[in-house]
Amino acid sequence: MQNLTDILRWRGECQPDRLAFRFLADGEEDCSTLDYASLDQDARMIAAVLQQVCWFGDRVLLLFPAGLDYIRAFAGCLYAGCISVTAYPPKARRSATDSSWQRLQAIASDADARVVLTTSTLRERLQSMQHEMPELGKLCWIAVDMLTPDEAQDWQPPLLSPETLAFLQYTSGSTATPKGVMVSHRNLLHNLEHLHRGMRTTPESVLVGWLPLFHDMGLIGLMLHALYMGIPYTFFSPATFIQKPLRWLEAISRYRGTANGAPNFAYDLCVDRVMPEERETLDLSCWDVACNGAEPVRAETLARFADAFRPCGFRADAFNPCYGLAEATLVVSIGFQRGEPVVRDFDAEALERRHALLATADSRKSRALVGCGTTVEDQRTIIVDPETRELCPPGTIGEIWIQGASVGQGYWRRPEETRETFQATLADGVTGPFLRTGDLGFCHEGQLYISGRLKDVVIIRGANHYPQDIEATVERCHPALRAAGCAVFCIEEEGEARLVVAQELQRTALQSDLNEIYAAIRAAIAEEHGIQAHAIALLKPGGVPKTTSGKVQRSACREAWRKGDLNLAGVWQQAQSLAPMPPESEPMLAVVGPSASRRPIFVLPSAPEEQLPALEAYLHACVQRLLGLVPEEVIARNRSLSGVGLDSLMIVELKNHVERELKVVIPTGLLMQGPSLAQLAAVLHEQMAPRMPLPPLPSHLTASAVANLSDAEVDRMLALVMKNK
Repeated sequence: MQNLTDILRWRGECQPDRLAFRFLADGEEDCSTLDYASLDQDARMIAAVLQQVCWFGDRVLLLFPAGLDYIRAFAGCLYAGCISVTAYPPKARRSATDSSWQRLQAIASDADARVVLTTSTLRERLQSMQHEMPELGKLCWIAVDMLTPDEAQDWQPPLLSPETLAFLQYTSGSTATPKGVMVSHRNLLHNLEHLHRGMRTTPESVLVGWLPLFHDMGLIGLMLHALYMGIPYTFFSPATFIQKPLRWLEAISRYRGTANGAPNFAYDLCVDRVMPEERETLDLSCWDVACNGAEPVRAETLARFADAFRPCGFRADAFNPCYGLAEATLVVSIGFQRGEPVVRDFDAEALERRHALLATADSRKSRALVGCGTTVEDQRTIIVDPETRELCPPGTIGEIWIQGASVGQGYWRRPEETRETFQATLADGVTGPFLRTGDLGFCHEGQLYISGRLKDVVIIRGANHYPQDIEATVERCHPALRAAGCAVFCIEEEGEARLVVAQELQRTALQSDLNEIYAAIRAAIAEEHGIQAHAIALLKPGGVPKTTSGKVQRSACREAWRKGDLNLAGVWQQAQSLAPMPPESEPMLAVVGPSASRRPIFVLPSAPEEQLPALEAYLHACVQRLLGLVPEEVIARNRSLSGVGLDSLMIVELKNHVERELKVVIPTGLLMQGPSLAQLAAVLHEQMAPRMPLPPLPSHLTASAVANLSDAEVDRMLALVMKNK
């Protein structure tokens, strides 16, 4: 079979009753399924409608929440000979000026899409904003849940070849200039074959995951992998996983999942959020392959996860670190043989000089790197000096270049960028073409190691963010900041990528309230990009390193930050690591003492007029802790949670902690609306007010008084409360 469509049609005819997909709407019990007969029927139905409004090769934008409809629509595009455009619905509310809306419009324009496939609910919501979205408003909108099976009768099989484009995989690029990787059926089948070999899947395998279907790892590594092999895939939404990571492990245990993949942060999240008593309910002995990719693989993460879940039956040799990128369809290197991950200690100072030397007893500092497997057999991977375009000698770090059938066809309608990235040649001008990955690495004892990034893409929690997007957000968030005077970059701290912002001040703003500016920057980045700034350096005019042509030198800025050489007007840095809230005990008092390390604690005051302010004080303390702020930093009570700087993971952390601590339920729909601290406190107060309050504290221990007590005094006061109970 020369294309994925033939494979799907064959499964619909020869394996009609075989389970294809199982979607867990709540991550647990709310289940819907799809077999191959139904998938084939639905694909014909959608394709027939598309063929009435599209030509062969037209682009179709897919906008769906997590669920089976996305899979039906993707298959329908394949059956119609149309090119799917991977995307995701923008945020629930806000205006079309938000980055998620801008990115969607930019993708629709770049792809020159003709049709939008979506659900009736999403169509109604998105079309209500068409007056603000000219690029989307002119498209033909089709709700797949409104179609009828009778329409499948008009379907005509398209004439496909291995070189026919299957879809455009849009990378997480600049909102103004998104780039769609052209992926053909040949690319897909080649990559899926090697992915199946690397993940060692068989007809008896079961995939279980939560990665978004518009992401290459979720789309190809899990969904299309399942279709290619004819094996069931059980999945749920990323938000459901982040809210409660235990659900992923429970699904693996319940449905006997054998293989899956996720970014490094997901394994850390499981260790941090799944409690020891919850682990006792899990049986992970079925888990044969756990791929770790999409962001740097951390040796510490592998060890922590294996140690934590070994009593549940998880085996360390199930881990399979891998490396890939959308431009190469997906996988570039992976472990094809079972065995524990290969971890080697390299001399850290030598790595900075782009030399890969194993650490010795004389090394002042070492860095543990994880081998990301071997490259696929019929694909050539070389290490090249990015400046001279000469092959690097063994032991030298260079840019990873790739040549093979998995390499995509280029960027859609971007010939210059395609030549630069997909058609590179060595210095002789003849040897090639190669895909330039922009990643730095080296080969050692047959393993490919990733040591850094040549390009400036910021990777946090498995998601790519182009620095120019974040820089644009920062520059416009406060009038005291200079245009074209921002550089953002990542540093590694405690084994995690952390975002640092270096921003020049206007000359007239050097005496401004810097705390106000820090807060504005934190809030803008969290609200627009869903990530958290770890440090903010406000610089004097001209403080950001630039080339003679005026381009920001992010690498030079990172190095100056590391050495302490930036021309600072002021600096803010998180007071603590973004760790989960400490374990809960019995509810206590609504105020924290001066120590920022103390867990925010609460008890409902007996006086009704004190209850709502106490709840606000409690939430304020919780948010301070999550943001790594010191107690003196005030958070605006009437700004949305994202507006004060919480990213999506922190909001879920806040929800989980407050629900456990206060024995309340925070509706997920409320969080989607972006409530302020004051609004959230009011909702909690409605639930808690009817409860019988605890005995009142002594009259002199008011909230304002307690806020100024020492740690020891607060501890004595808490002991008094517990004694009075």
